[in-house]
Amino acid sequence: MSAVRKWLLAGLLVIVPVAITIGVLQWIIGTLDRTLAILPEAWQPDRLIGVHIPGFGVLLTLGILLAVGAVVSNFMGKKLVIWGDTLVSRIPVVRSIYSSVKQVSDTLFSPSGNAFRKAVLVQWPQPDVWTIGFVTGIPGGDVSNYLVGDYLSVYVPTTPNPTGGYFVMLRKSDCVELKMSVDDALKYVISMGVVVPGGTTNYLIK
Repeated sequence: MSAVRKWLLAGLLVIVPVAITIGVLQWIIGTLDRTLAILPEAWQPDRLIGVHIPGFGVLLTLGILLAVGAVVSNFMGKKLVIWGDTLVSRIPVVRSIYSSVKQVSDTLFSPSGNAFRKAVLVQWPQPDVWTIGFVTGIPGGDVSNYLVGDYLSVYVPTTPNPTGGYFVMLRKSDCVELKMSVDDALKYVISMGVVVPGGTTNYLIK
């Protein structure tokens, strides 16, 4: 029975990651294929070729991103973006949503952004209980008037879904900067400590 259990666990460790990866890729490709709906019916790949080939939506999305990026990278494109931002900022309700989303996206995707640039070890949710967090900046605005000393804004992700978590402001002296990369730290969090930074796996099958 011990051999059967060992083989079963070994099989799961191989099959589960592969199955989840295939499922996620199928969902991404299926979602991006829906962008083909913006094309005229006569230009639909299914009509032109006569058969549905998954992945055309991915190519179309990449093409749109590259085209938009090329346009907004020049002087006139930047002026158009500024004009569009000014126009949206005058629309009630929409401006609050757009400005919030734009600030987050600029922080995450801008080359000059500082979000998730550093992984730290913090005591959370109580003393002597440690977890990994990611520095997103320093407290600002009116909040900084009530914080005495050096503080950091830290995002503490949940496991195994790092898209949910907690935003906390901690003393800089209470945050231990880790030498591991952000990617390694995310893998460590998502795997619930199974995948140890450095490429090893923290499990033992007996």
